[in-house]
Amino acid sequence: MHLITPLRWLALGVLMLTFTALAADEPIAVIVSPSHTKLLKKEDLSLIFKRKKLFWSDGSKVQPVNLPTSNPYRNSFSQTVLAASPEDLEKYWNDMYFHGISPPYVASSEEAVIRFVIETPGAIGYVPFCSVNNRVAIALVITSNGRISEDTNSVSCSR
Repeated sequence: MHLITPLRWLALGVLMLTFTALAADEPIAVIVSPSHTKLLKKEDLSLIFKRKKLFWSDGSKVQPVNLPTSNPYRNSFSQTVLAASPEDLEKYWNDMYFHGISPPYVASSEEAVIRFVIETPGAIGYVPFCSVNNRVAIALVITSNGRISEDTNSVSCSR
């Protein structure tokens, strides 16, 4: 049986902090299907991910998808767009669920978010900017300093 020594815990902690810091430095792309490109504002994004805006302007249903609570990009997204951590939103979702409103779907990985957006009509999600390819369209970008922009040309991938 292997025991994790305090030194290994410290190394694991440093690794996790490094990953979180790297995630905080990379912009986040808010993605939609290329066939369903929509103009969005921060307020729209907040309403969508709080399930207070349920339909696009064309009447189709909005299907938001989150990364897992432990994902540093979800934390950055939640802090910037919803002004709360994923953990803080737990009470909000408990209250909303009581009123019959379910939280957004949660996909297990960045690739799962991309696939969900491709395969689900009206879907919207977010992934690290460098994970985006031509299978999805970028609706907005959340920069590393927390600014939300429609100008995807001013952002570059640092990987």
